[in-house]
Amino acid sequence: MNWTVALSKGESYGELRARLLARTDVSGPDRRRALARLTDGWLAELAMGAGATVGGVALVAIGGYGRSELSPFSDLDLILLHSSETPAGYAEMIAERLWYPIWDAGVRLDHSVQSVGGARQLARSDLPTLMALMDVRHVAGDPDLAGTLHRRMLADWRTDARERLPRLHDTMFERWNRSGDLAFATVPDLKESRGGLRDMSVMRAVAASWVADCPHQGLAESRSELLDIRDALHRTTGRPGDRVQLEQQDPVAARLGLPDRDDLLRTIAILGRSVGHAVDLTWHRVFRALEEPPPGAGPTTRPQRRPLANGVVEQGGEATLARSADPAHDPVLLLRTAAAAAQSGIPIAPATAARLARSSAPLPVPWPGDALAWFVRFIGAGQPMLSVWESLDQAGLITALLPDWERLRSLPQRDPVHLYTVDRHLMQTAVECARLVRSVRRPDLLVLTGLLHDIGKGTGRDHSVVGAEMVGEWLVRMGLPEVDIETIVLLIRQHLLLSETATRRDPDDPATAAMVAAAVGDLPTLELLAALTEADSLAAGPAAWTGWKARQVAHLTARVRSELGGTGPTGFEEPALELPSGGATEVRVAIDGDQVSITVTAPDRPGLLAAVAGALSLQRLTVHGATVRSERGMAGQRWTAAPEFGDPPDPATLKAEITRSLADPAGTAARVARRRIAVAPSPAVPPRVGLATGASDSATVIEVRAHDVPGLLHTVAVVVAGRGLSVVSAVVHTWGADAVDVLYVQDPHRGPLSPAVAVDLIAAIEAALAPG
Repeated sequence: MNWTVALSKGESYGELRARLLARTDVSGPDRRRALARLTDGWLAELAMGAGATVGGVALVAIGGYGRSELSPFSDLDLILLHSSETPAGYAEMIAERLWYPIWDAGVRLDHSVQSVGGARQLARSDLPTLMALMDVRHVAGDPDLAGTLHRRMLADWRTDARERLPRLHDTMFERWNRSGDLAFATVPDLKESRGGLRDMSVMRAVAASWVADCPHQGLAESRSELLDIRDALHRTTGRPGDRVQLEQQDPVAARLGLPDRDDLLRTIAILGRSVGHAVDLTWHRVFRALEEPPPGAGPTTRPQRRPLANGVVEQGGEATLARSADPAHDPVLLLRTAAAAAQSGIPIAPATAARLARSSAPLPVPWPGDALAWFVRFIGAGQPMLSVWESLDQAGLITALLPDWERLRSLPQRDPVHLYTVDRHLMQTAVECARLVRSVRRPDLLVLTGLLHDIGKGTGRDHSVVGAEMVGEWLVRMGLPEVDIETIVLLIRQHLLLSETATRRDPDDPATAAMVAAAVGDLPTLELLAALTEADSLAAGPAAWTGWKARQVAHLTARVRSELGGTGPTGFEEPALELPSGGATEVRVAIDGDQVSITVTAPDRPGLLAAVAGALSLQRLTVHGATVRSERGMAGQRWTAAPEFGDPPDPATLKAEITRSLADPAGTAARVARRRIAVAPSPAVPPRVGLATGASDSATVIEVRAHDVPGLLHTVAVVVAGRGLSVVSAVVHTWGADAVDVLYVQDPHRGPLSPAVAVDLIAAIEAALAPG
């Protein structure tokens, strides 16, 4: 229908507008454009009647109306623009004649009168004005004014952008703190939330600055769908608004042809996640660009490619594939890329994510051991994991890794204590678990359980029971051993036990502690359950983890720990390792695929552990496990390791490196120190060093829990040897990105350390492992 012709035939704007909004055969985009054209025609007639027909005066639309995205009850954002030669009083007179008929028609109006120069200066000092004028559009009057203002405003923005973009970023974060995250909100704000319509305008402004570009794929479609939802909200309520309240969600869903509010919230969440991921990547690129000199400021160097993992490099602040990497023939490359990006705190380049989605070979079932290790490194990376996960999710790669995840994706929560959708809550729990890995002996089991503990939700049954029934199949596919699967199944079944017991029963009643102790079985599992309880509650929201609840859970955990004292496995058993009776030094190396096995026997002396650990670090081997034992003057070491990059070293080369290190431990220490300074990342969680009281009668047991950085064990062993102390036994494990090293240390008299020496040793190890 030609709405302008209809206006000319005498039908009022209000009547035509009502007819347009009542039509059910017009799609959302067509309705918005038709409403904008109808409004343009009506305003053009009003402007003509008000006298805005002479040169030097124009009526212009800005904001959403400037983009011709006019929702049913949106305000009209208008400026009566005039040239510097036009008297301001004359423009004000025309504006008075123009605004009143609009108000009389019952239309909401946001208006101002500005000169071209005044609007331009305001845009240079006021970010909301700048954002609105990005979409200035001529409606009536002098056709040159809108174009002149837009050109000059864009030129100013590009001149000032490097200084103003950080402030725009700050205002965006302030808005997100007020309005939340569109992808995970139970009452979503379609405009102001993270991932909403406002963020798309911000990305367009960033792109217009020429400092950095934003991802474009799918954004136009996401914008159109969010506007369709807002239109349905307006038509349902008969008033403007962007927040979809609980009572409005079912009728809005029905108007959009969706079954119920859960489907509406899932649709909004998917859109919010897509936009939120794009805006995160946009700002990452902005700040990378701001670190570089502006164009023309001087000579530039070719972008550096820094190795992150085998087949993965960092270039331009993003994780990308090495030139020789081939995802079609390397099924673990996807997980190495994800882990390397998350551990480095950088995003995956969009082209890399697309290539992985297009070409990655499927993982065998069960996963190989190194795939599981990289997956744990990925989900255990803390907060940076979230943006990398979103990259993979947007590319369809999460459901390729975890096919059952699709059921959980953007699944709304029914419990109002939860801030997030089910899948986002699981991801956030893994983030919180990563912060607590120093409190448990198996950090890999903690982050895996955090990611999977609520997979039973959405089934209509007790999610703890259902999740425990379901998770075994997931874990078998990942390749976990049966004993670890049993632990995770128990943790998921009991993941509410501490929280509910601490708040509903008397923690000081011996029967309470006995009941929980019987359910968890041993101290390591209790550690995991306590950490999972805290992480799960923190991820739910502030209402779920109050100071009182934290104290109650801690008190109950302490009582249960006392109940379990001395029962079950402790995790501090000394290793069994056969030692030869002769006194010769022998080094044996065996390589099976990427796995390197090293056995060293030698006359025992302080610094032996440090020498071998340093040699492995210098050969760029990541230690997965080690067992060390000494008695009767001989020491034996058995190591398992894998290369950080590329192929394993030649066995003869590795054997020579170890022999050289045994002969010159000081030289090895200097070379390892240089390497650690050059490549070691700053761990997200500081190391924890402590005593295992009562674990041995003949030695002092030191436990080190730390991020697995190059040279970690060498650093610890050098501190021990530097004090004339001996490591007589050790058990070393790497769980994902974290190491748990248990060292049995004796003094020069072959006895346990005095309390003062033990305290000094712990402080020295902590200082040596401190970042920087």
